[in-house]
Amino acid sequence: MKHTIPAVIFAGGKSSRMGQDKALLPFKAFSTLTQFQHHKLSQYFNTVYISCKANKFNFEANLILDTYKASSPLIGIVSIFETLKVDEIFILSVDTPLVDKEIFNTLVEKQESHYDATIATSPKGLEPLCGVYRRSILPYAYKQIEQNNHKLIRLLEIAKTKKVFFKEEKPFTNLNYFKEYQKEAL
Repeated sequence: MKHTIPAVIFAGGKSSRMGQDKALLPFKAFSTLTQFQHHKLSQYFNTVYISCKANKFNFEANLILDTYKASSPLIGIVSIFETLKVDEIFILSVDTPLVDKEIFNTLVEKQESHYDATIATSPKGLEPLCGVYRRSILPYAYKQIEQNNHKLIRLLEIAKTKKVFFKEEKPFTNLNYFKEYQKEAL
């Protein structure tokens, strides 16, 4: 059975460490990493969106474009809740293709309405782009934008955040560098 809350892939980053837009790199049997993530999430969520600055994809997908000039995951979260009339969303970064259904299911099942966010925590620490965010986080997000502090870690410190610990570090591997990408892409 699929989750009814929407899933959103964050694919609007600058990819400065990769040297090219990682969201558009081929991955496994898919033309792009974004398409791979979209296909995977579509198996577990009724609706999947892509959060980005512009449509740069060669496949059919629901997009949520950032509504602010600034570029950050914080802006993405605000733009999503300003666009969608939902109380909660599942967020996953495009560059974490090893996150699997057990992690999705655990985070969705463990989220509770009195928390603003339910976020994965690995041995490396908080994984702010893997979790469930609730609309109730918006006042904190607006305050952070007003203070020009776009760090999601700070947002999660001031909001009511439930941390869900996962023992394995590997699923949360970020493909930030070309060598990391090459290791996982085939």
